[in-house]
Parts: sequence; C-alpha cells; structure tokens
Amino acid sequence: MPSRRRSTPRVAPDTLEPNRPSSPPEPSPAERYAASRRRAAADRGRLAEFRARLDFPLDDFQVEACAALERGSGVLVAAPTGAGKTVVGEFAVHLALAAGRKAFYTTPIKALSNQKYADLARLHGTERVGLLTGDTTVNGDADVVVMTTEVLRNMLYAGSAALDGLGYVVMDEVHYLADRFRGPVWEEVIIHLPDDVQLVSLSATVSNAEEFGDWLATVRGDTTVVVSEHRPVPLGQHVLVGDRLLDLYAGHVDPTAPGVDPPINPDLTHLLRRQPPGERERRGPRDRGDRGRGGHRPGTGVRPAPRFVVVDELDQAGLLPAIVFIFSRLGCESAVQQCLTAGVRLTTPAERADIRRVAEERCAAIPPEDLEILGYDAFVEGLVRGVAAHHAGMLPLFKETVEDLFSRGWVKVVFATETLALGINMPARSVVLEKLVKWDGSSHVDVTPGEYTQLTGRAGRRGIDTEGHAVVVAHGALDPVQLAGLASRRLYPLRSSFRPTYNMAVNLVAQVGRERARDVLETSFAQFQADRGVVGLARQAQTHAEALEGYAEAMSCHLGDFGQYMDLRRAITDRERGLAKAQAATRRADVARTLEGLRVGDVVEIPAGRRVEHAVVVDPGGKGGFDGPRPTVLTTDRQVRRLTVADVGTGLRTVGRLKVPGRFEVRAPAARRDLAARLRSRLDELDLAPAPARAAGRRAERRSAAADDAELESLRRELRAHPCHRCPEREDHARWAERWARLRDEHAALVRRIAGRTGSIAAVFDRICDVLCTLGYLTTDEFGALQVTPDGGWLRRLYAENDLVLAECLRRGVWDELDAPGLAAAVSTIVYRSRRDDAAEARVPGGPDSRLGRALDAAVRAWSQLEDLEHDARLETIQPLDMGLVEPIHRWAAGRSLDAVLRGSDLAAGDFVRWCKQVIDVLDQISGAAPTARLRTTADRAVTALRRGVVAYSAV
Repeated sequence: MPSRRRSTPRVAPDTLEPNRPSSPPEPSPAERYAASRRRAAADRGRLAEFRARLDFPLDDFQVEACAALERGSGVLVAAPTGAGKTVVGEFAVHLALAAGRKAFYTTPIKALSNQKYADLARLHGTERVGLLTGDTTVNGDADVVVMTTEVLRNMLYAGSAALDGLGYVVMDEVHYLADRFRGPVWEEVIIHLPDDVQLVSLSATVSNAEEFGDWLATVRGDTTVVVSEHRPVPLGQHVLVGDRLLDLYAGHVDPTAPGVDPPINPDLTHLLRRQPPGERERRGPRDRGDRGRGGHRPGTGVRPAPRFVVVDELDQAGLLPAIVFIFSRLGCESAVQQCLTAGVRLTTPAERADIRRVAEERCAAIPPEDLEILGYDAFVEGLVRGVAAHHAGMLPLFKETVEDLFSRGWVKVVFATETLALGINMPARSVVLEKLVKWDGSSHVDVTPGEYTQLTGRAGRRGIDTEGHAVVVAHGALDPVQLAGLASRRLYPLRSSFRPTYNMAVNLVAQVGRERARDVLETSFAQFQADRGVVGLARQAQTHAEALEGYAEAMSCHLGDFGQYMDLRRAITDRERGLAKAQAATRRADVARTLEGLRVGDVVEIPAGRRVEHAVVVDPGGKGGFDGPRPTVLTTDRQVRRLTVADVGTGLRTVGRLKVPGRFEVRAPAARRDLAARLRSRLDELDLAPAPARAAGRRAERRSAAADDAELESLRRELRAHPCHRCPEREDHARWAERWARLRDEHAALVRRIAGRTGSIAAVFDRICDVLCTLGYLTTDEFGALQVTPDGGWLRRLYAENDLVLAECLRRGVWDELDAPGLAAAVSTIVYRSRRDDAAEARVPGGPDSRLGRALDAAVRAWSQLEDLEHDARLETIQPLDMGLVEPIHRWAAGRSLDAVLRGSDLAAGDFVRWCKQVIDVLDQISGAAPTARLRTTADRAVTALRRGVVAYSAV
C-alpha cells in the first residue's frame, strides 16, 4: 500500500497589510522523531551527494520523496505550483546517471519540454542530455532525454531500442491525464512501462492523491505518496476595488488556512455594495428581483479598474512583476495597447537597452518582411516599456522572448491567457485575475477552485518574495463569498479521461493478443475509478426506485390505467415528430435538386418569411461540393448571395429567364447595377401575382402529412376512447406521469451505467476491435484469435487523434494523386479544429472540381461512412474533418509568403505555426507508414515545403 505524509504548513509574514498569519503549531514528539530520521537518511548515500550540489535546503516533502526513490520505490508527489516538485525529478536523473542507466523526463507540452531540456543541459552538460518533441530531435540517444509524453508512448508501442537501459521516468504535470484530448496518453505510458522502471509522478495538489496512489501501486508496485499542501511562499488574497487594494478576508483570518466559509473583510463588502451615483434612479421596479450569477445584481456595484490603473496600483504597492490573466487573446493584446496609450513605462534606460538587444538577437533569423507582418515593432515597443502579452496565437519565438525577459525581471507585467499556467516557469510576485468567468469553447463558465489554484499558484517567487499575492479586479458581477470559496478550496479531484483508440487496439493485439489486452485495459485508472464509483451509484438508484413508487401513486386514475393513456399520448407525439422530420427531409432533397438544375440567367423566386424576393442566377455553382449546391445570384437590390439549401426554406421557383453578360463580374458595382435594373424590368414584364398570395398558394399545395396518416388518426381515436381521457383531473395526473417517465428514463440509464461500470473499458475495446475487423485491419485466425492484418500493421504507426479516418484515406488512395501542397492541405483537415463554430467558409484552391477538391470530397465520404459504422457499434471517437486550414496550408506549402497566407483571415501567426507543426507530425507518420512509395515521397516533400520560415524557427 502507498504511504502518505502531509507536510506541516510554514507561513511567512504578510508584507502588504499589518495582519500577520498565526505561527505554525509546534510539532509533536513523534513528528520531531520522524523528521530526525528523514534528516539522518538524507545525510548519507546518493541523496547526500545530490544535496551537496544544491544551493538551497530541501523541504521535508522533497527529502521524503527522494529517500523513497533511493529505496527503490516509485513516488507520487502532489504539491502546489512553485513548491519545488521538480527537485524530485532531478534527483531521479541524478540516480540514473550514478547507476549508469537512462532517465526520461516527460512533459505535456513542447514548450515545457524545451524549458526542462535547457535546465538539465545546464546541470549535466549538453552531451548527456537530449530532447525529443516530435518536430525537434537533439541528441536523442543521450543518457537523459526530455520528451513529450506522446513520444514516449510511441516508443513503447514501437519497442524502440532507446528503451534499453531505462531506469527512471519522470512524468511532470501528471494531473494532465484528466485532459480529455491528450490525457489518455499518460495512462498508456504508466501501464506499458517495463516493470523495472521506477516512475516519478509529479502532480498539482489534488484531493484524491491517495486514490491515484492506490492505482499506481496496483499497476506499478510499491509507490510512496507524498502530499504537501504547503506553499513555500504564502499566498495573500486581495481584491482591487477602483484604485484601492484590500484584503479578501477579515483581519483575524489566516490567509494560508482560512477554513470553511471564512468571514469577508467588512471594508471590502461595504465598497462592493456601493452603487455609482444615479444608478439607483436608473433601475426600475423590475430590477428588484433580477439576480445573476452568485446572487448579485448584474450591472450594479463598482466598475472594473482600467488595465493601466491595475498596473499602476501594483507598481505603487510594490507587487511587480505580475501576471494578469485575461481569458481572451484579443483582451491580452488590447491590454498592452491600453498601457502604451496611457504612457505606462516600468523600465529603466539600461533595462530598455538590454530588452531591445535580447529581442533583436532572438528574432534575427526572421526576414524583415515577415517581422512587419508579425507586428514586431509594436511587440518590441511593449517589451521596452515593461509590458507584454502571452497567448497561443503569438509566434513561438515571441512567446519565448517574453518568457526570457520576464524571468530576467526586465518585463514587469505580462497579460496572459490561461495556457501560461500549464507548467511554464514564469513565477511572479503577484497574479491578477480580471474575471472569475471564462469561455470554455461553447459557453461562459465559472472558474473552478482547481483552475483558480493553478492560476494563482504562480504568485510568489521562492527565495525572493516573503509572500505572493492573488488579486481579483472588482467589477459589478463580483461576489466576494464566491471568491472566498474559490480561494479557500485549494484541492480538486483527479478524474481519468482514458479511452481505447484504434491505434491502441491494433498495437495491443499485435503485442499481447486480445484477451491479454482486455486485462491490460482493466488496469487503467479509468476502470479503477469506475469500480469504486459503483457503490454511490447503487445508493442513487435506490433513491430513484423509492421516488418512482410515489410518482406512480400520484398519477393513478380511478377510471383506468393512466400509464397506458400516457403511452398513447407519447406515441402520438413521436408519430407527429417522425412525420414532420420525414417531410422536412423530402422537402430538403427537392430543394437540392432544384438548386442543381439552375442555369445562368434563370430568374428565381426565393421565400423570405411571409414574402418572397427575386434574383437572377449569375453562377450555378456546379453540382456542389461538401455542403451541396451553392449557386450565386444577384437580387433586385444589387446584393450578391450564395444560396444554400437552408436559405431557400420552403422551396425555390424559376419564373423566367434573363440574358447575363458572358463575363459578368460580380465585384464590379456598375455591372451589378445594370443587371439589377434589367432584372426589375424583366419582373415587370412577367407581371407576377402579389407575393403573399403566391406564398399562400404554395402553402395550400403542401397539405400536412399528418392529416393523411392513417396510423396517426388511429392513435388519436384510441386516445379519445380511453376512459382516462374523460377524467376531470386528467392534466394533473399527466404532470405526475411526465415526472414518472423522466425519472424512469434516468433510473434506467443509471442502471445501465452500473451494469456497464464493470469491464466498461474492455467493452469499448471489444467494440473498437469489431469495427477494425469489419474494415479489415484485424482478422481472426483458424483458432478464433485476433490477428493484425498488413493494413493494421501500418495503422499501428499512425498516432493522430483521427487515426482511423487517416488510415482509411491512405488505404483508399484518396490522396495518392496529390502533390506536396495538396497533401499538406488534405492532412490539415485531419488535425485542425476551428476555435469558433461560426468560422468563415473554407475555400479550396482550384475549387471543388480540382484534384484537391475531389480528394477532400472523397475524404469527407470516408469520414461519413466511418461515422455510420461507429454509430452502429455504439462508439463516438472520430471527429469531423475541418476545412478551415486548407487554403493557408496549401499556400504556405506552395511557397507563398506569410503575408499571402494570413491576409484576409482571422488566423493568428502563432496558431498557424502550431497547426503547421501538427500537420508536419502527421506527414512524418505518413512518410513512414503510407502503403505506397509515391505517397511516402510526397509526404517527405510536403514536410520540407512546410518546414520553412517562421515554421522552422526554434529557440532550442
């Protein structure tokens, strides 16, 4: 069983307010004895050698974890950001080198890998340290190699020779396994590492560290769990109200241990309740009960301080350097501009000269024309003033420059998105949050306690600050009680996101066979948590069963079986919906055929609500690409529109013809004006009936399918004849019956969850294997055992998230005829994900009928067929193809300039570089796994075409 120790908090004096935290309690005799034993152990052996090289003393939790490592145990270290967890990882590297074995240091993101590589190279020399991040390889055969976790997973599946002699694996930020996109990789590595490898897992402080440690002990053997909730630099909690910085808690509260529901600073509460002059008079009587998130009234209270005021207040309070988290890329850039406009200057002349020199050295490789496109001058102007932005849309070199200058203390304020909180070493004295609500990609959601802890964890530089400071900018929606709940709850549970994939399935079957693979998957953390959760679900199911009995009694009717009556009502509703859906599908197909039949010069009538409008077709748009036919028309008011099936609603009618010039240019105002005038004249000649009358006529032509449906009419007669139909309390019974039906469905789903918890991961694996057998990637031998086919053999080497779609595109040869730019563009549809649902319409170079257009159309058909196959197998793993990057990637691979690639798009330079590197990763896989030599050669050429200019720049 894993052992656990919780370190005793140590508290530093508050440097901002006169209130000081209470002193830590005196340790008990048993605790003093245990501490003396740890110190004695640390004074001998490899740990003593390691400590002698450090210029700072080790904390108790670091000593305990390192001692466990030296005893041969695996360790899980859960501690706050900045507590020094990585020291334990560095000790594992020290042990490996001392024993003549290898050490792998894994991280979740490439930027953190780059940073850790630089740290270890300084400690042990560049000849002994390597780096592998997919697109960067430096000394890959070294004794110590830093890598992303995906690289190690791929090594394990490939049986790489680099694993020979491996003694230690450090998994930094291991709580990242909760990430639903990339988290499963962590569990794959933990499960598949050789038994003789010692695992060092470094995690943020989570509430279920013991549970995670129990699982590690199950799959990896002896594991020591070391938990420290103590921050080396205590964290004060503050709110900035206008230009006043106040403590969050009341004066007697220890901010390092506020407890449950700590009392709020009364001065803060008073200020937040105040309203601007005239605000009360502007509010009407209906506002009295209008409360928003957290019980506050939207729009009341103080207004947020401008960003330059926030910077000034932090500077005057001596709280710089600071990281200001703004959950918006545009907001980060705007904040820098606001500071520059307001004249903010936080640097000395000497610092400004140094900043400009460092920026010029780092960006020297970028051509001047690209620097102009990237906004280099504005970027440097912010740096020399001491302020900068940091977000994923920035060029990696720019972000790395900001990180370097901030760590040197020259840049004083960084406006950042939350991606900066993912492990990059940029400690500050204070951290500021503008809001406690963020956009999660689909809606605005509250910041969770775990996210608040992760973000504010950067406040307080060890060895420099006596206290870190978390500051929230007050605004009308701020609830101090909600904020105190976030700040006082520093723990959050770690939940597995593990799921089998197609690539994982073929690799497991190839290595250990189906039955052994099922056993392996049963050891996942996801299954471990699922098994433990069954007890709670069973209690919930019992509560449901009792409530169902009460609902059934309340809906009972003395005239007959009310459940039977409700079944009839639901059957009628289902039938009506089914008929409406079938009618809509038929109408959509009719409209699509109408659009496909249009010719240049057709005068058409388009429904527009209760009226209609007229237009002339100037481009029929062919047979359609990915979204069906899209003809271009010119309306009577000179507007150019591209029609879709959704635009024409109830249907489109051709009412005449009009001659259109052979070289009609839709962008020429004069041409549009002349053609629109001729269209209006032609409509006068046609002498059409008033639009509302024609619309009414069309409605009369379309009789409701429900009126003619014999089955629906039979159900309605049966309903009217049922005895419960005459009950005077019928609708009261119906309301209870609806509640009963909803709870019955919830209960049935809960029972299915309970039944599916046992062996749930293996069951998904079985369904994935069934799909792979259907497609021919797996087959059964004469004894019924699963075997990997030749096609499955190269699927083993495809690690993209959409691995099966990628494999099918390669196997079907849909990309075989493409050149290098076309292949790069096609591959982008596999990896790219638009940041917004309302992204602009994608453009295909050469149009839908080009070689690339046909290849993309074939890829979409392959995806659609796989989605149907997955649906039948009750799986949801593959993602739709996204065409949003096709044109920019094609242009870049074809040798166009950065200006030509980014012009006219919302694509940020940093995003473009990041997506290019992901496309390169997949192209590299294709170059080694594609079934034809021609495609492998094209993939190599595409990699070369993409890896140039800003995409090739690296700070490593």
